[in-house]
Amino acid sequence: MINKELLELLFEAASIQRWNDHIRPEHFSELDKQAHKMVYVFVLAKIEEADHETELNWQRLIEGGLFEFLHRIVLTDIKPPVYYKLMAEKGEQLNKWVIENLEEKVPGLRSSKVDLLSMMEKYFMLSNRANLEKRILQAAHYLATNWEFKIIYRLNEGLYGLEETKAAIANQIEEHYDLAGVQKLSLGKKTSNFLDLVGQLRFQQRWAQSPRVPRTSVMGHMLIVAMMSYLCSVELEACPKRIYNNYFAALFHDLPEVLTRDIVSPVKRSVAGIEKIIKAIEHRQLEERIFPLLPVEWHDELKYFTEDEFTGKIIDDNLVRHVSSEEISSQYNLDRFSPMDGEMIKACDQLAAYIETFLSISHGIKSYHLEEGNRQLFDLYKDQVVAGINFGRLFRCFKI
Repeated sequence: MINKELLELLFEAASIQRWNDHIRPEHFSELDKQAHKMVYVFVLAKIEEADHETELNWQRLIEGGLFEFLHRIVLTDIKPPVYYKLMAEKGEQLNKWVIENLEEKVPGLRSSKVDLLSMMEKYFMLSNRANLEKRILQAAHYLATNWEFKIIYRLNEGLYGLEETKAAIANQIEEHYDLAGVQKLSLGKKTSNFLDLVGQLRFQQRWAQSPRVPRTSVMGHMLIVAMMSYLCSVELEACPKRIYNNYFAALFHDLPEVLTRDIVSPVKRSVAGIEKIIKAIEHRQLEERIFPLLPVEWHDELKYFTEDEFTGKIIDDNLVRHVSSEEISSQYNLDRFSPMDGEMIKACDQLAAYIETFLSISHGIKSYHLEEGNRQLFDLYKDQVVAGINFGRLFRCFKI
């Protein structure tokens, strides 16, 4: 199921510009919006579980985020007001066309092991109003849109139609006011500040020392790694908790960079022991500046995601133990062990970085940093199998 065509499709969202008929920040991409949306999903779902004592299907939230992401890539040229009218009147036919388009564009999505397109069809058939996971995804979509719009509004004040857009977004958010998280975020207090802070990762460019096409942010990169980790987890027939951990650990793996910026690998490797010092600084910054913005009950889980994030681990008798992905697959692939494939997340992180270099070099935009990064990553992974996934094959697919 994981192949070159699918991975290239995920990166297409980095080239899709949002609000391109308004004055806007230089790079407001669909990839970044979708990444920010999934952080909103995490926050809304956590609050819903705690405040309304609801049991959510987290895998449906993860999969719904992926399906809506793919849906938006295929229908990218349609302006939002027209898109919503078309979906209201011809939603079933549009969904069918999207499925057919993906089937033609990306071979392997209907594999015998995992039929992703059938899963997508079933998801589209769920009622938007009756299904709680779909409502959370919708609310996250409008909240992430509203975060962008607040910036757009300041730059475009007085532009014809702007007040109408503002009212339409506000009305959609109000439609989801029964969700505990929407109510809390409307207060604009500490959890809202966390989402603001995370949003700054949309403006931090990857490979900042080098011109590159398409440009990707730290925020967008985090979502790409999360989606790759989900797809790999499904291939491994991972238990639900393992899928959840792998996805959200990947989604938050660069969270400290909102405070430290993207410290490039050559700097981390330049002096013996410097990587350890950087990690210590990052963890201290998380403790002092990010965790206080979130409910105390979430802290342990976020530490599990962000500390030793590239090491395989489980929780056994309330203690975190480091284990390999092979051991997880053979002995600990059960929800009660809360397994997390850190080695696999790292391989997905490196693959995403490698594809970033490949795409730019393929477009004719290259530099010493990109070419050297491309070579080093390929040499490191060209024959690697991690957690049972043949990453060497995927790296060779993008060999220049």
